[in-house]
Amino acid sequence: METETMLFKNFRKYLKEKAAVEDAVFARLQAYLRAESFSKGSVLLKRGDICRDSIFVEKGLLRMYTLDEAGKEHIIQFAPENWFTGDRGSIYFNDPSYFIIEAIEDSEVLFVNDDFINNASELSPSYRKYNNKLLHNHIRQLQKRINLLLGASAEKRYLNFVKLYPDLLLRVPQWMIASYLGITPESLSRVRKELAHKNFKPY
Repeated sequence: METETMLFKNFRKYLKEKAAVEDAVFARLQAYLRAESFSKGSVLLKRGDICRDSIFVEKGLLRMYTLDEAGKEHIIQFAPENWFTGDRGSIYFNDPSYFIIEAIEDSEVLFVNDDFINNASELSPSYRKYNNKLLHNHIRQLQKRINLLLGASAEKRYLNFVKLYPDLLLRVPQWMIASYLGITPESLSRVRKELAHKNFKPY
């Protein structure tokens, strides 16, 4: 039990701070969690597979991406510590996933299934409220991201990335950031140089 508690340490703290889930409630829920470690480059979800669980990152860094018809990667999301990722459409509708989830660093994650979510919602009204807010915030962020990709300048996209992921600039290769922004690495270099001339300091 002590080993399990240590494995779930960040998630327990996350739920306590964000959703007011007390330790006694969490103790009843942790049986529904599955912890796994993945080395850098490991694939957690393959394209075409059914995504069964949401993934909470205890330690490390994941990315979710898709491939276009030419085989080019397009990064949808990064998931550092204390972030969730997963293909919600695949989880809810049981559809094959369009996405691939890969570990960018050695990572420790928790797989959070529907049994956890349903039981947590019954045991903790504050969790139920927070989970609903989390879902709507996810939709809001996706809509904002689509709007930025469709109409914002490369500089504005980059500044939004820095705001959303302030700790990733030194952890993620430039080509991955460019892929997330929907621009070329060369365009990203230009944006950074122009911002440097304006004395912008991202970290």
